[in-house]
Amino acid sequence: MSLPPSEVPQGAIRFNTDSQKLEFYAQGEWWVMSTDTPNLGTSGDSTPGARACFGSGTTPSVSNTIDYINIASTGNAVTFGGCANNTQGGSGSVASRTRGVWAGGQHPGANADIHFITIASNGDSTDFNANLTSSRRFAAGVSNGTRGCFGGGLNSTDVIDYITIASTGVAAVDFGNLVTSRGQCAGLASPIRGIFAGGHAHPSPSNSVQVIDFISIATLGNAQDFGDLTNSGSEDLSGASNATKGMIAGGSPAGNATQNTIQFITIATLGNAVNFGDLVVGRTSSGAASSPTRAVFAGGYTNPGTTMTNSIDYVEIATEGNAVDFGNLTNSRDQLNGLSNAHGGL
Repeated sequence: MSLPPSEVPQGAIRFNTDSQKLEFYAQGEWWVMSTDTPNLGTSGDSTPGARACFGSGTTPSVSNTIDYINIASTGNAVTFGGCANNTQGGSGSVASRTRGVWAGGQHPGANADIHFITIASNGDSTDFNANLTSSRRFAAGVSNGTRGCFGGGLNSTDVIDYITIASTGVAAVDFGNLVTSRGQCAGLASPIRGIFAGGHAHPSPSNSVQVIDFISIATLGNAQDFGDLTNSGSEDLSGASNATKGMIAGGSPAGNATQNTIQFITIATLGNAVNFGDLVVGRTSSGAASSPTRAVFAGGYTNPGTTMTNSIDYVEIATEGNAVDFGNLTNSRDQLNGLSNAHGGL
């Protein structure tokens, strides 16, 4: 017997016997859940599946390497290509099924550049021929299949910009504002909502915030309060998700240590984050990406200011518990952002 809409809990899942599709309930409607995973594995992969790409980031200077992995398998990353002008360290990232986009960054200084790749192929990133509304570094990206939004950034802006991912040559447009001005927060999404979690209110290193904001990606307007993270000091975080559950990992309390904590939220509801488990390696400023079943966390600082890592951890999103070793990036670096062709917003 079906429940009336007023009694269906947010985030509920059902199998529609008429359409033969899996659906989830959010904001008063049933939505079709994506259960297929784009197959971009190569003949060398034991389990071909979705592809994750990690933007160049920074080594002790600047890295120009974009790596990729097959999320469904384990093993070391492979070189995808390079960043066209070395701006991707500290950038925000969004993706559709076919295209990955990085925006902003901090090399040689805060900038408004936007670059993109075609996820199914290899090669250097290409200029989007359009820019963000202002220069910024450490913005967080969220996206559905068509629209990408970039929220916040240092030095402590509350601006949210958006682009149409398929439309090169069209400049970013103002979307609205975050609840709290900050940068270095985690970004993740369902097909309906974009989430911005934690961050750093520049310039004081003690001004970490644990607030979680959300937007409706299809509708322009200001972000609204979602809840709070479990940690009082939460910046340099990494976010990944499937269509229902969001993962927020690592980071640094007040910029002076690394955390191995993984937290999660149910995206369709409101409320505080809950503990999920621990990373294999505590890290800050790492890259994250996801498929419908897995979240991966790559690179970052293991000791802020001194030690970078090339390690990649992963978790099974449906099962709470500690992360497992996946493999390694092609080089150690931090301030990189990940994206995939099968993340929770698609």
